[in-house]
Amino acid sequence: MFYEFCRGVLNVMFTLVYRLEAVGEENIPKEGGVLLCSNHLTVLDPITVGIKVKRRIKFMAKAELFKVPVLGPVITKLGAFPVKRGGVSKESIKNSLTILRNGEVMGIFPEGTRNSDSGAAKKGAATFALRSGAAVVPVAIIGNYKFLRKMKVIYGVPLDLSGFKEMESGEAVEAVTDNIMSRIREMQKTGKPTLN
Repeated sequence: MFYEFCRGVLNVMFTLVYRLEAVGEENIPKEGGVLLCSNHLTVLDPITVGIKVKRRIKFMAKAELFKVPVLGPVITKLGAFPVKRGGVSKESIKNSLTILRNGEVMGIFPEGTRNSDSGAAKKGAATFALRSGAAVVPVAIIGNYKFLRKMKVIYGVPLDLSGFKEMESGEAVEAVTDNIMSRIREMQKTGKPTLN
């Protein structure tokens, strides 16, 4: 109930303030584990990715945020879970895989830190995708969060990872990471959902 209330209020705010438009929401599977992989521009990105999606999304968040008065309890109630700076702990990996294997939706930013030039991606998203068997949906955020300037969030077609399952583990993770990021960049350029 709290999640739905927050999503509704923030959806109205972001639609008015940032003229946020969503494209491709139908590409998110209605059931089963889903990993939403997005580019990362600002601290507002989890809201942008989440408010147009009907299913509840759980995000990793920096461990420090959980210590901030008011914010910590709120993001916990919204389903976020902590990850330590400088690397993902075994507990974070276990939490992520449990979320996905339980048929829930998890959001992740493969670039790690906020980055406007689509820099080098970290390999966590690919590892979670390959180990969980969850559907992987690339997401592109386009815009700069300026007042009344149009923003867009695009949900791409789920990636087909079947061709990567026969590869060696490290090679598969590298290839899936590249595939995820190339799809996100393609959507940033075209402004349209990718095709498989």
